[in-house]
Amino acid sequence: MDAQAIEPQAVDSPVTRSAIFLVATLNPESDSRDTVRALCDDLGGLVRSVGKRVPSGNLSCVIGFGAAVWEGLFGTPRPAGLHAFREFDGGKHKAIATPGDLLLHIRAEHMDLCFELAALVVKRLGQAVTVVDEVQGFRYFDMRSIIGFVDGTENPGPRDVARFTLVGDEDPAFTGGSYVLVQKYLHDMAGWEALSTAEQERVIGRTKLADIELDESTKPSNSHSALTTLEEGGQEIKILRDNMPFGRPGAGEFGTFFIGYARSPAPIEQMLENMFVGKPPGNYDRLLDFSRAVTGGLFFVPPVDFLESLGD
Repeated sequence: MDAQAIEPQAVDSPVTRSAIFLVATLNPESDSRDTVRALCDDLGGLVRSVGKRVPSGNLSCVIGFGAAVWEGLFGTPRPAGLHAFREFDGGKHKAIATPGDLLLHIRAEHMDLCFELAALVVKRLGQAVTVVDEVQGFRYFDMRSIIGFVDGTENPGPRDVARFTLVGDEDPAFTGGSYVLVQKYLHDMAGWEALSTAEQERVIGRTKLADIELDESTKPSNSHSALTTLEEGGQEIKILRDNMPFGRPGAGEFGTFFIGYARSPAPIEQMLENMFVGKPPGNYDRLLDFSRAVTGGLFFVPPVDFLESLGD
């Protein structure tokens, strides 16, 4: 079956100015399953109702589910690549797994739209879930992360995004779905800002102002760019990032919510292994000396057809 033959969720929605990320765990009550399944069927209607208030606001919502609750919610089969978040421990830095059964990725140009939809969804879920992480993200100037560099430059273009993000014939029962991996990073801004711009550029592997990738002859092998670029058969393997900055200056909190979509978890996991363990081992991503991962979760995003069928 062609992935284009069915309707995927809004994985490739245009980058917006605002986002809310909600991660929740499923509570063991007997009616929790029915509550979650009912929300899945109604989610599209909720998005349309809220989004209609500001048609230019580009409101969207993606919902994903973790391996631990898949069979309990939907039975079998399970998406072929869905498993618990893989931890990567390089000794000095670790990509940790944290609780999470449901992910909601809400995006819009205006935070009020995100807020309204998030409030409606949480109210609808009620006692069926416990929200374990909530992050309100915002666009920072010209698509930059809190540390001052442009984020997401190497995302696939419009013609390639489906090829890199949507499941195809390799898993026919879940064609049009997507895998999504999330991590929340907290930044040591004092340490980062103590570096010169030139040294920061060597950590990232790109120039800070113009966002130009450093020449291969000068780009360090432990730069973020070097370790997160994957090739197979001479072709680059891409993922779709929709990272968002977040923070509370008064509390000294400055962070990035990493969210990556792909047709398989494998490329994102390879990137994490390169970053945290190193390539070769020990040659870890130097950005991790200033950015600490405090959450980690892997989810599967079923196509819209799957969600709407739950109400039949």
